Amino acid sequence: MLKINNLSVETLKGRKLIENLSFTLNDGDKLAIIGEEGNGKSTLLKAIFDKNDLIDYAHVSGSIESNGEVFGYLEQKLSNNWHDFSVLDYLLMKTPNGEVNYSLYNQFKRINNYIKKFNLNSNLLDEDTLIGSLSGGEQVKVQLLKILLQEPTILLLDEPTNDLDIDALVWLENFINNFKKPIIFISHDETLLEHCANMILHLEQLIKKTKPKHTLFKGGYEDYVSTRQRSIERQTQIAYNERREKEKKEEVLRAIREKVEHSLSASKKDPANGRTVAKKMANIKAQERKLETDELTEIPDVEESIKLLVDESIKFPNQKELINIHIENLSVPGKVLAKDIDLLIKGAKKVVIIGKNGVGKSTLLKTLLPILQSTRGLRVGYFSQNYYETLDYDKTPVDELTYANANFNARTFLGSLKFTTEEMTHKIADLSEGQKAKLLLLKLIVEKNNVLVLDEPTRNLSPLSNPVIRKILNQYNGAIIAVSHDRKFIENVCDTIYALDENGLHSVALSDNL
Repeated sequence: MLKINNLSVETLKGRKLIENLSFTLNDGDKLAIIGEEGNGKSTLLKAIFDKNDLIDYAHVSGSIESNGEVFGYLEQKLSNNWHDFSVLDYLLMKTPNGEVNYSLYNQFKRINNYIKKFNLNSNLLDEDTLIGSLSGGEQVKVQLLKILLQEPTILLLDEPTNDLDIDALVWLENFINNFKKPIIFISHDETLLEHCANMILHLEQLIKKTKPKHTLFKGGYEDYVSTRQRSIERQTQIAYNERREKEKKEEVLRAIREKVEHSLSASKKDPANGRTVAKKMANIKAQERKLETDELTEIPDVEESIKLLVDESIKFPNQKELINIHIENLSVPGKVLAKDIDLLIKGAKKVVIIGKNGVGKSTLLKTLLPILQSTRGLRVGYFSQNYYETLDYDKTPVDELTYANANFNARTFLGSLKFTTEEMTHKIADLSEGQKAKLLLLKLIVEKNNVLVLDEPTRNLSPLSNPVIRKILNQYNGAIIAVSHDRKFIENVCDTIYALDENGLHSVALSDNL
């Protein structure tokens, strides 16, 4: 059992991330932590695992009772320091600078059983198989294998879905659901949340990111979203009704006050009547003071209420050929990834390319990009997985958008994407990955591109922001060529799916892969 009592986390710079959080976790509980980037999700996991890891970053108060539980902690990204180690050495060493734990050689049978269970290559333990040569999905599986050798009784998983292909995502869902002990995991993948979570912890930063809020919900993700939406709508309706009612009362009082003020002026020659009118005025002022002090229901301040209108002037002709290409060999230095790739796209199609990690999907996009950019009549916007390739990190968001379109009101639209004034005027390099992703999507639309080339556009967005982004891209009238493992994005935005493997591109049906 894990018991959290009145846990608060405040950065050393004075920003409160979590305030008075309490919950209990038992066997079978699968707690998903959701929220925007920078709200303290990873910090909370680190505090539970070992709050001493946060000494240089934040102050943690409250109690964490684990009663001898063994934590298995999957970090968000495997350290590059491991990349030149063999898989076997990684499994047998605690740290890159540590010694090999030879007692784990007795675990070979268990290691091999996990390799089979995890659908990993049987040659994984060969000495020449380096951690850095593994795909993202393989690295996550090997990390989990190492953790399971420690026989953990609670798992802490920080963004385990990053860099996973669809097959690996399905495998991870089965792993989480079949693990009998408690799991706390962070994820942006809505499908994984829907399939795995039976508790939700939503961390928010309200009032321009100055006030932390948490919501603990015992139930599935879809139920949480619908319950939250109903609550927001109900609170919003009550708040606006109260304000309308207050305005009506204020209007009535203003009319009465005007009459009484007129009577006061007229009663200067009649002291008796003047006293009566003065009492009326005192009563009016008392009612006005009461109205001023009446507490009104707050209008909900929610992070996911981003608003971005699609530019309807952006068009792509239905009969125009976007691209028609044959690629004999798709290669990176020293390796052919795929052969005989044929791609024909006509009209404002929304095409997604799926496939296993390492097959060359991003390489294919980068091969198509210069061809599209050199085609007459196309305005092509590129969303790279590495945001620094398409954003100037030394600029502010306002400057970046103004440079893209001088007639664009950058501050208004950044505000609609929930950027604070401080975030608008600081360097892009200082933004969270989620904010960078939203900024880049906004920039692509501001530039009035009629073709978007998108490489994992939703990977760093909050699951509660993602539906809004999907709606925007669904309403976009241009053409889209994307790479994505986001099953909701594929289902809700894309009308054409291609799977890439070593033998080229193959058209597939939506139902075959999701």
